[in-house]
Amino acid sequence: MKQRHARLFPGDLVEVKMPDDILKTLDGAGTLDHLPFMPEMVEFCGKRFRVSRRVVKTCFSGPVSTMRGFRNNDVVTLDGVRCSGQAHDGCQKACMIFWREAWLRKVGDAGGESHPDLEGRGRLQAGLTTSTGPHTYFCQASELLRATDDLSRWERLGKCFGEVRAGNCSALHMARRLGIWLFWRIRRTVLGEYARGRNTSTPVESLNLQPDEWIEVKSIDKIVETLDETGRNRGLYFSPNMRLLCGGQYRVKRRLDKGIVDGTGEMRHFRNTVCLEGSLCGCAYTAFGGCSRCEFVYWREIWLRRAGTRK
Repeated sequence: MKQRHARLFPGDLVEVKMPDDILKTLDGAGTLDHLPFMPEMVEFCGKRFRVSRRVVKTCFSGPVSTMRGFRNNDVVTLDGVRCSGQAHDGCQKACMIFWREAWLRKVGDAGGESHPDLEGRGRLQAGLTTSTGPHTYFCQASELLRATDDLSRWERLGKCFGEVRAGNCSALHMARRLGIWLFWRIRRTVLGEYARGRNTSTPVESLNLQPDEWIEVKSIDKIVETLDETGRNRGLYFSPNMRLLCGGQYRVKRRLDKGIVDGTGEMRHFRNTVCLEGSLCGCAYTAFGGCSRCEFVYWREIWLRRAGTRK
């Protein structure tokens, strides 16, 4: 396929194209270059948003975490536009939606949004896929491996320069990301995982936290008591950047009961796990140069307590 030229950059105002225009770009599975246009995206047709980032590279958090790059360099994210999961059995991951530039058009002002007709939306919805089997879902997360390529070490370095050229971050910010990654890589090699516990079977605690409740993140010493030697509680990793929230008070954004697994399309079920407002992934701590995916961090309730309580 012919290489597309990059056109959209952070801060650009764009409008999501009309349903019939988008439908023309899709194949029989409802994808463009293997990236699905999901039913949750239809509601945004005709609406205007600012470009948040060019997706120069993205992490993949499937069975093996890695950094990957979209083919054709034509993918962006939009400010605040996340997947609702409504068409995928209520998946609660709230992933940032990836947008091919072919689905967007650059506009000059915030007014005058278009209003797609219901028939057009219906035709687009009919051409989209949501599952590939009784228990397997079809979405951008499930197809991330197919829509991207693995990156060599030199390609990852080149993508770091690409992040700066694209306007995703300054050269100083990228240098800081690389410094963070190098520090934690050396520390992990010399001393092992930062938050390394001693449990062979990790403990469970249920607080039944609800959206908008205020919580306090426990001290790192208390959290380490809940982890195994790999820094995990029942498979969920306590990453180095999460320590920065210890002792602080935050609002619960949502409970996390289920989410679609990257690369497989399987629905994974969670217990006693929540997302906190403003707590986003710290890829720079574990991935060379970080990425643009901005996923929510998952918190076990045993790492938290209701604000105002001590134990």
